[in-house]
Parts: sequence; structure tokens; C-alpha cells
Amino acid sequence: MVQAYILIQTEVGRARDVAGLIADIPGVVRVDAVTGPYDVVVLTEANTVDELGKLIVSKVQMVPGITRTLTCSVVRL
Repeated sequence: MVQAYILIQTEVGRARDVAGLIADIPGVVRVDAVTGPYDVVVLTEANTVDELGKLIVSKVQMVPGITRTLTCSVVRL
């Protein structure tokens, strides 16, 4: 199992809408609205890195209201 955090910037006033839509996507473990330079932080998981990439590009990044994402892969140290 691989996981990644996605840091999301949204259009002004759209953080709640974006968070709600992302929460319904399979593979999304947790969604939080946050303060600071990002508006929403999402924890995702998939069986492989390729599946995770497809989830991020074809599902998460397609949600209306998102202006920018930054993906941070989880590593086990």
C-alpha cells in the first residue's frame, strides 16, 4: 500500500466544496480544510504508485475549484 498527501489550493471561497467532493472519491482516506498557503489537505492511498498517480491525476485534480496541487509521497523511514 502506498500513500500520499495532496496539498490543494482552491479558488477563493471554494475550499468547502472541494473538500466535500474529494471526500467521496475512492482511495481518499482523509480530507481536512486547513489554514495557510493551502486550503485542503488530502491523504490518499492505493495499491501501487501507478494507481496512486491515476487517482490523483484523473480524479482529484479534476475536481472543480482546484487551482493547484502539490503531492507529497509518504515514505517509511
